[in-house]
Amino acid sequence: MKLKDYNIVFSGLPIGSHAFDYAVDASFLETLFDYHDLPGLTAQVDVNLTKQNTMLEFEFSMKGKLPVECDITGKSFEQELSNKFELVVKFGEAFNDDDDEILVLPHGEYEVNIAQYIYELIVLSLPTKFLHPDVEAGEVDEETQALLDQYQVINQDEEDIDEDDSDDDDDVDPRWSKLKDLLN
Repeated sequence: MKLKDYNIVFSGLPIGSHAFDYAVDASFLETLFDYHDLPGLTAQVDVNLTKQNTMLEFEFSMKGKLPVECDITGKSFEQELSNKFELVVKFGEAFNDDDDEILVLPHGEYEVNIAQYIYELIVLSLPTKFLHPDVEAGEVDEETQALLDQYQVINQDEEDIDEDDSDDDDDVDPRWSKLKDLLN
């Protein structure tokens, strides 16, 4: 796997829509980006290029699976991943990728490398917390629930603060009550 495998040569393509498909796995991330945190990743990335006279429009769509462990229960499951991204490529005097959704290529360019965009599409599709589908549905077996209850942290100070907040309505400073009388 090489970086040039993800070059799309657009100079010879006719105006219109063109589809490109990429099967991506963990070796893509490890080899090209030295990213080793997603072993077992399998994903399909579909890229639709719409070539126009003055610009290119890319639509990236990714679906994949990643074997992970639930952050709450520790049970293994396959996390479904999906993400979409659009990129507009314009032509100008110099290369500019300051904007996330607009890429400016020099007028003489004839190809664009999309490996970085595929990498970002995959990494940004990861959830912040991996939750087993049973946990999300509220269906946890008794053994796991007992273990979770055992390690649940209850902060007594927060409960006291909540109780104090409810009493504030009854203890109104007399100066404020006089101001309320002025409104009536």
